[in-house]
This record gives sequence, structure tokens and C-alpha cells, in this order.
Amino acid sequence: MDFLEPMIALNETHYQDGYRDGYDDGLVSGKEEGRQVGLKMGFQVGEELGFYQGCLDVWMSIIRLDQDAFSARVRKYMEQLATLLSNYPLSDPENNHLQDMMKEIRLKFRVITGSLGAKLGYEGRPTSSEQDLEDI
Repeated sequence: MDFLEPMIALNETHYQDGYRDGYDDGLVSGKEEGRQVGLKMGFQVGEELGFYQGCLDVWMSIIRLDQDAFSARVRKYMEQLATLLSNYPLSDPENNHLQDMMKEIRLKFRVITGSLGAKLGYEGRPTSSEQDLEDI
């Protein structure tokens, strides 16, 4: 059995080297993939929030021109949407409440558009992941 020990040791060395190389390569590619996915998701969230903020800005401009353009109830909803948008933690992507906050924003937007009788909604971008990453 002594004559097999060097072969077993050599095999173990190659195994450890291969494992270490594979692990290191996995870390590098995992970080890059994570960065790309994070960039894409961050862009999508920002785009959606920007859509809601843009609609709100238009409605608030209308209110500045004509205080009675919308009912008091709708104006209250718009103020609530403005608060939700301004409180969204753009610089805290680890916040555990992001999904809940986005649901509240979407719901408030639907309440406003429903109250206005408008068929307006965020459509988003086409989701072909490779194309989206190239576009960014």
C-alpha cells in the first residue's frame, strides 16, 4: 500500500488546487452576475418610481393652475402618493420594506387613476434580460 500513497497525495493535491481555482472563479463570476442583476433591478425600480413621480408632477402642475381641477379626496390621495414617493429609500437597497412600499405606491397610483377615470398605468420595459443589460 505504501507505493499508492504518493499517487493518492498527488491526486488530493490536484483536487484541492482545482477546487480552490473553481471556487475563486465562482466568486468572481458570481459578483459580476450579481452586479449586473442589481444594476438591472435598480434601473427598473428607478424607472417605475420616475413614472409615478412624473405623473404626480403633471397633476400637481394642474393643481397649481386650477385649485379645483381635482376633488379634495383626489388631492389628498396625490399628497399621500407624494409622501410615499419621497419616503422610498433609494439609497438603502437592503431595506426589508422595499417591496411593501412599492406595493403601497402602486396601489395609491391605481386609486388616483381610478378616481380620475383614467386608464393609465406603468407598463415597464420589455424583459429580454440580455437586451436590457446591453441597453444599459
